[in-house]
Amino acid sequence: MADYIDVTALNRLARQVLAQCEPLNNLIVCGEISNFTRHYKSGHLYFTLKDANSSVKAVMFRDKARLLNFEPQNGMLVLAYGNATLYERDGAFQVYADYMRPFGAGAAQMAFDALKKKLESEGLFAPEHKRPLPAMPKCIGIVTSKTGAALKDVCQVMGRRWPLTRLLLAPVSVQGLEAEASILDGIRTLDARRDVDLILVTRGGGSKEDLWVFNSERIARAVYACRKPVVSAVGHEIDYTILDYVADLRAPTPSAAAELCVPDQVQLRNEIYNIGQNIQNSIQSTWQMCYNKLDTVRPEQAMRVQRTALTARRRQIMDCIIQTTRCANDILDQKKASLGAAAGVAASLNPYAVLSRGYAMVLNEASDCLAVRYLHPGQNIILKGDGAQAECTVNTVCSDREDQT
Repeated sequence: MADYIDVTALNRLARQVLAQCEPLNNLIVCGEISNFTRHYKSGHLYFTLKDANSSVKAVMFRDKARLLNFEPQNGMLVLAYGNATLYERDGAFQVYADYMRPFGAGAAQMAFDALKKKLESEGLFAPEHKRPLPAMPKCIGIVTSKTGAALKDVCQVMGRRWPLTRLLLAPVSVQGLEAEASILDGIRTLDARRDVDLILVTRGGGSKEDLWVFNSERIARAVYACRKPVVSAVGHEIDYTILDYVADLRAPTPSAAAELCVPDQVQLRNEIYNIGQNIQNSIQSTWQMCYNKLDTVRPEQAMRVQRTALTARRRQIMDCIIQTTRCANDILDQKKASLGAAAGVAASLNPYAVLSRGYAMVLNEASDCLAVRYLHPGQNIILKGDGAQAECTVNTVCSDREDQT
């Protein structure tokens, strides 16, 4: 009996054979999408690629699917990049797609219109979100290829128009599989810098396929989230991308973007010169008008006017002097009256005024005034009266109560 293998071994062997086939490991398959399904839990994409005669199952896993810059739909013609092998469990031959993009004018336009409608409904294109560009930016961040003609055009135009602006390049890939991630990183890096006033995303012309990366939904959302104003200048004047709609300003070409981002030093010099001339002419005209007016005034008339003005001023000064003198006299009278009243009160409280009415004060040898109840027999005291005093010795001290008894 001939040797046999089970189904599992057969499928494993077939998968190993296919894995060793180099053409199957680096594929670009063109086909129309059908039976498209996005798994609601895993996020994987399952679909079929077909042409007029054949079909093949395909799958794109979640980590790759989230990088797509369009929404796949049934009937859309696409290019799928990846490899083909056997799904061992089911024995199914299928394509594992790592990247995918629309192919052909119809498919690309369908994907473009769908994404444009989606982002527009979310308000990413709203005019009220557009920010004005700084009049004289000190630093402009440029997101483009370091070897492209767009960078040379921008540097040449900005250097001629406004050389005071510093240019900061974030070198990126502007086409290919790595372009989207590279552009995203360039935009976010420049937006995070405090010295950057404006971000310019640009590249030169090319086919729709070459410019397709600028229709990325992730790039559009990154630009919308930017804190700095963003200018888009992708391709030629007839080329429109999703980035153009989200950016704060769209320029038809890289050179036109450079002109919109910075002022023209020649024009500014002319404006400053014209302002200076207008100021000088205005001063000259005012001076001439005053000179002519002064020349028409006669000396006699001028003196009469001055004399009248001086007389009125003298009258005002005299009125002020009279009012000041009157106020000062009123205040002085009030102060005299207040002082007299205070003197009367002080005189009534003077203890020496009582002595003039025959009273006397009892003092000790230190001239301290004593109350009678503090005296004791044999104490030397002084009786001070009005204009005279007597030295005495206390013989007896009696209280008022003892006198009454």
